[in-house]
Amino acid sequence: MKELIETLYKNKDLDGGGLKLLIDTEDTDLLYEKAVEVRRKYYKTAVYTRGLIEFTSYCKNNCLYCGLRADNKNLKRYRLTKEDILSCCGTGYEIGFRTFVLQGGEDMAYSDKDICSVVSEIKSRFPDCAVTLSIGERSFEAYKAYREAGADRYLLRHETADEAHYKRLHPENMSLENRKRCLFDLKKLGYQVGSGFMVGSPYQTIDNLVSDLRFLQELRPDMIGIGPFLPHSDTPFADREKGSLKRCLNLIAILRLMFPYALIPATTALGTIHPLGREMGLKAGANVVMPNLSPTGVRKLYSLYDNKICTGEEAAECRDCLAGRVRSAGFELVTDIGNVKKSPLADIDTA
Repeated sequence: MKELIETLYKNKDLDGGGLKLLIDTEDTDLLYEKAVEVRRKYYKTAVYTRGLIEFTSYCKNNCLYCGLRADNKNLKRYRLTKEDILSCCGTGYEIGFRTFVLQGGEDMAYSDKDICSVVSEIKSRFPDCAVTLSIGERSFEAYKAYREAGADRYLLRHETADEAHYKRLHPENMSLENRKRCLFDLKKLGYQVGSGFMVGSPYQTIDNLVSDLRFLQELRPDMIGIGPFLPHSDTPFADREKGSLKRCLNLIAILRLMFPYALIPATTALGTIHPLGREMGLKAGANVVMPNLSPTGVRKLYSLYDNKICTGEEAAECRDCLAGRVRSAGFELVTDIGNVKKSPLADIDTA
């Protein structure tokens, strides 16, 4: 196993057989140690915060795994106004956030003009901050308009890079081809692009996970977000098993070795599946956390999966708690815009 880890560290790649062995290795100490060594070369001890604003729980899609799916009639829906969103940003700015992530379902009640208006106003009021959008699949023209309004980054997880597997997780009107088109459109437009996948989603095989890694090598995103599949009681996958924490942590470490420059979050899903999940993610090579800036009154309503953590904490309380958790893992939460340290299009090295 040591030889495989050293090869991945040196070459940023392994054959499929080697990747499969590492995905499920029990020799995690060496794997995580090497991953943290690499993240320290690029990011030292810094852990970046992204202030997450979940501004709408409406979604037109019916993804089988997601609690926000359109057919979930048990979910109380909400939409934040422009002023609600700006108020969240103001609160976040005061306590040290320099990136705001506007995340929501694919809610067509917000026009492209509405999104542009919110983005441009955030950039006007907080010019030293980055704006990240995570609002799903849109047209090239829409992405272009958001970019021109000031959006810096875009998060769009591909979820699975295998066509057959994608079809088992999504309704017929959605396609992996279009999801990939969106990601490459975003790159063309100059966004810092984030993608990623679920670990342990229904019907997933280890070959699917290798395909995910290969797709990310093709895309070369700036940000890579993964997390364990967590079931929601009001979806067709309500009775499915949770994804594996160990497999998820192993993949974070593998991603760090394959993509040394990447911004990799220790996700809320990790903290939901285990009380110390986010700390474990940081110790496996992650370098980003995404605390919630949404109004406390709506946090429980943004129900992607059951038992989501941090739904009742005030923003400042949440940040202080995270800062302590990050310190306990051996890192420091910083007030920084947190741009990627190395262009994914540049030559890869180990510097």
